[in-house]
Amino acid sequence: MNQQRLPTIFLPHGAGPCFFMDWQPAGTWTRMRNWLTGLTAELGVQPRALLVVSAHWQEPVFTLTRQAWPELLFDYYGFPDSTYQLTWPAPGNPDLAADARRRLEEAGILNADSATRGLDHGVFIPMKLSFPDADVPVVQLSLREGLDPQQHLAMGQTLAGLRDQGVLIIGSGMSYHNMARFRSGTDAVDPASRQFDDWLNDTVTATPEERARRLIAWADAPGARIAHPQEEHLLPLHVVAGAGADCPGRCLFSDTVMGSVQSAFVFGN
Repeated sequence: MNQQRLPTIFLPHGAGPCFFMDWQPAGTWTRMRNWLTGLTAELGVQPRALLVVSAHWQEPVFTLTRQAWPELLFDYYGFPDSTYQLTWPAPGNPDLAADARRRLEEAGILNADSATRGLDHGVFIPMKLSFPDADVPVVQLSLREGLDPQQHLAMGQTLAGLRDQGVLIIGSGMSYHNMARFRSGTDAVDPASRQFDDWLNDTVTATPEERARRLIAWADAPGARIAHPQEEHLLPLHVVAGAGADCPGRCLFSDTVMGSVQSAFVFGN
């Protein structure tokens, strides 16, 4: 069966369970929620499975979940009780996890799997909106400790062939993630966020070779270390850019929320 090559996507996953609770001011997350809800319709894709790289999982080597029925990991704190009762009973895909591991091993990339780690909120919160029926199998893939940008690009490139098998590769993070700024309560947009978002747009739309070079040196970009004092919320972008290395990239969505610009990017669609 011929399978359309799917794109790869980097998306913002919001703040904890923000889409499933009252937030002040009201409407803060409405545009992002609505966009995530309509994501598959916008792209026109019908994935056979999801491979999601979340900012909220780091391991000594790249690690994949292999459970047939992964549980949810409520790895956020201080939110309403109702947000710890959320459900998203999507099946896992042990065969996909094994296929991804084989590809990594053939490329000489150290990897492992986990039969116990649940899907964290970087996965189930946005995917609950985009795939509310929880009927698409999902495998979560970790970042690698050390957060080396070149390693994450290379890992994504190794998994690019999964796109030809109906696998939608998703990077779940935030294009701006400065927690001190978020907690300040200011609505004024951080100038560094605008600077870095402009740089991200220029980078994503560059040629694949230039895109890779710029992403490897991301910390030298204007506003970079203000936008990302730590880079775990950015590196899912490197993974999906690597997996979409043969494709043009573009901005798919942008919003201004909690004093920051938050953007989503797609490669190959």
